[in-house]
Amino acid sequence: MHVLATAGHVDHGKSTLVRLLTGMEPDRWAEERRRGMTIDLGFAWTPIDTPWLPPDEQVAFVDVPGHERFLKNMLAGVGSTPAVLFVVAADDGWMPQSQEHLDVLDALGVQHGLLVITRCDLATDDQRVAARATAAQHFKNTTLSDLPVIEVSATTGAGITGLQRAIADLTTDLPAPDPLADVRFWVDRTFTVAGAGTVVTGTLAAGTLRVGDDLEIDGRRVQVRALQVLGRHTDLSGPVARVAVNLRGADVTTVARGSALLTPHRWLAAGLIDVRTSTDPHDLPRRMTLHTGSAAVPTTVRPLGPDTARLTLDTALPLRHGDRVLLRDAGAHHVVGGTVLDIRPPALSRRGAAAARAAALATVGRQPDLAGELRRRGIASAATLTAAGVDTRGQEAVHGWLVDPPLWAQLSARLTAIVTDHATAGRLTAGPTSEDVRRQLGLPDRRLVDAVVAGTDGVTLRDGMVQPAQGADDVARLPPDVRQAVDAVTRQLTDAPFRAPEADELRRLGLGPAQVKAAVRAGLLVEVAEGIVLLPRADDRAAELLATLDQPFTTSQARQALDTTRRVAIPLLEHLDRTGRTERVDHQQRKITAVHDGDSAGG
Repeated sequence: MHVLATAGHVDHGKSTLVRLLTGMEPDRWAEERRRGMTIDLGFAWTPIDTPWLPPDEQVAFVDVPGHERFLKNMLAGVGSTPAVLFVVAADDGWMPQSQEHLDVLDALGVQHGLLVITRCDLATDDQRVAARATAAQHFKNTTLSDLPVIEVSATTGAGITGLQRAIADLTTDLPAPDPLADVRFWVDRTFTVAGAGTVVTGTLAAGTLRVGDDLEIDGRRVQVRALQVLGRHTDLSGPVARVAVNLRGADVTTVARGSALLTPHRWLAAGLIDVRTSTDPHDLPRRMTLHTGSAAVPTTVRPLGPDTARLTLDTALPLRHGDRVLLRDAGAHHVVGGTVLDIRPPALSRRGAAAARAAALATVGRQPDLAGELRRRGIASAATLTAAGVDTRGQEAVHGWLVDPPLWAQLSARLTAIVTDHATAGRLTAGPTSEDVRRQLGLPDRRLVDAVVAGTDGVTLRDGMVQPAQGADDVARLPPDVRQAVDAVTRQLTDAPFRAPEADELRRLGLGPAQVKAAVRAGLLVEVAEGIVLLPRADDRAAELLATLDQPFTTSQARQALDTTRRVAIPLLEHLDRTGRTERVDHQQRKITAVHDGDSAGG
C-alpha cells in the first residue's frame, strides 16, 4: 500500500479528486458535506484490484482541509505521509492557502508528489497556462521543485486517466520504507467501538504492527488487540499503511491526536532540543507551535546562531536526531522548517555558551553519525544513542556505554597520572578508590573504571582501590610519624606477642584506623579483628603453641597459653577458625586441625 496526502487551497477540488480515484466519500462529517468543505481529515482508498495500479497494490489518501482556519488539521494529516497530490484550480490560480500549504510541505521536507491542475473545464486556455506556470514558479527552489504536472477536469473526466497513470508511476518511485524500524505511529484520530474499546488511526510510516504487540503510548503500556488496514482485519501491517489499531489498556479520554504508539524502550521523550532552522531564528517570535507527525506543541524558541535554535517544548515528544519539525506562528503566518540535531543537549549556563553551542552544531549533519556523536559526547549510553536515532548496530558497548576511541588513550594517561600522584603524595591508602577515579575521570558509570584499568598498563584494581600493578613499596610510602608508631608497637609485641595494644594506646601513638590499615598493607602488622593488631605470622605462632595443649582446649586454656586477655584471645581464636587452623568442638572448646605449614597437630 502507498499513502498520499492532498494539499492546496480550499475548494480547489481535492476531495472531488479523491472521490473520483477511490469511489469513496472522504468527508466523514455531515457538516463537511453540507458546507462542501473539508474541515477535519478525510480518508479514502482505492479498491482491491484497481485496474490502473499494479496487482495487489492499493493507494490510500489523507484528504486535508484547505481553509486557513483548519491548517492545524492539515498539518496533522501530512506529517506522516511520504508524498502529496498538490491541487491548484485552473480558474482560480495560485491562492494564499496554496502558498501556505507549499510552505508547510517544504518545511517538512516532502520531496515526492504530483501537481494537479483541476477544473480545467471552467478555465480559459490563458488561465490554465497561467495557473500551471505560476504554480511551477512557486515550487521552484523548494523540496517539491520539478513535480510532474497533470491537468484534469472532474466534470468531463479529461486527464483522469493520465492522473491515474502518474499516481501509479509515483508509487513505484517512492523510497522503500523500513519494516524493521522502531514503531512511532502518530495518532490522527481516536474513537471507541462497542465491545472492542479504544481505536486509534494513523499512517504507519515505518516499522511493523502485529496483533499482540506490547507498545507504549503517553508513558503507558498497551497491547494491540486487533488491526484493520483499509477496512480489513489483519494480523500484521507493514509500512507504509493507513492502519486502525484496537488497543487494550488505552482510554479514549486520555489518548488524542498527537499521541504516538511506540516500540517500548526505544524512544526518548524530548522536551529540550537543538535544531537547525530554515531561517534565522533571531527573526522568529519567542513562542511558536512545533508540529511533527500529528502532534502540535507550544514551544519556546531560543536562538543559538544564524541557523540554529534551542527549543523548549511544553510537552515532551518522542523525537530523534534527523527528524523534520515545523515551527508555526499562526498570527504572523510564520512557517519555519527545522531538523532535530540533539534531543539531549548540554545546559547553556555560562556567558557565551549559546555561541559556542552554535559553533559545535555547525559540524552536525542532518543524519546522525555515530563517530560524530562520540566525538562530541566522548561517552554516551548505547541505548540513548539508539533511541536518539543513531545507528549503533555492530558496535561493542562497554557495560552499555560507547566511548570515542581516542578518548580511551586519554583516559588511560589520566588514570596513570592519578595513581602516580596518589603514590607520591604520602597518602595512607594504597590508591584512590574506584569512586574517586570515576569522579576525576568524569565517567558516568563506575563500571567503566574497570574497563579503563584493564586497558592501562601498570595499574590494577584491588580491594576497591586503583593501585600500581607491580606493587609499590608500601613501607617506604608510610609517613615518618606512622613508621615511628609502628616501630613502637613492634617493640612491644616482640616482648609479648599476643598482648595487643589497647585502642586508646594505638590512638595515643598516632595509629588511627587509616594508619593501621596502611601498616597492614605494608606487611608490618596483622589485624585479626578491628583494633586488634599483632605482628606478622603471629597467628602461625599461636597455632603452634595451641598444638602443644591437650586437645580439645578451652578459651581459658588458650588465653593462658598465649599469655593474653579475652579481648585478644577470642578474636584470635575466631581468626584461627576462619583460616582452618582450629575446629570448634562445642561452644566452649576447640582443637587444632593444622598448623601453618599444613602439618597435623594434636587430636
